[in-house]
Amino acid sequence: MTNLNLEEIKDKMKEINILWALEGKLIRREIVFKDFVEAFSFMTAVAIIAEKSGHHPNWENVYNKVIISLSTHDADGLTEKDFQLAKGIDEIVKNHIQ
Repeated sequence: MTNLNLEEIKDKMKEINILWALEGKLIRREIVFKDFVEAFSFMTAVAIIAEKSGHHPNWENVYNKVIISLSTHDADGLTEKDFQLAKGIDEIVKNHIQ
């Protein structure tokens, strides 16, 4: 998998939710849910799409907050896989936050 250059990354950032932030070689998003059950349900849904795509997030969960970081470790940077997963995560967020 080939790393995206800065211009490609800027273009891809326009395709995902504005709450994703570019931080060096990764993109990061923090999501706050109503409670732990809602946060865990969201994480389960993300785990399913991540496993199907063979691309897994780095994440933290504290009660109702989930912080997700995406980067392609094999490429040591951002690739198309990261932005595809971010789009999938954005769709799941829409369905989990009312």
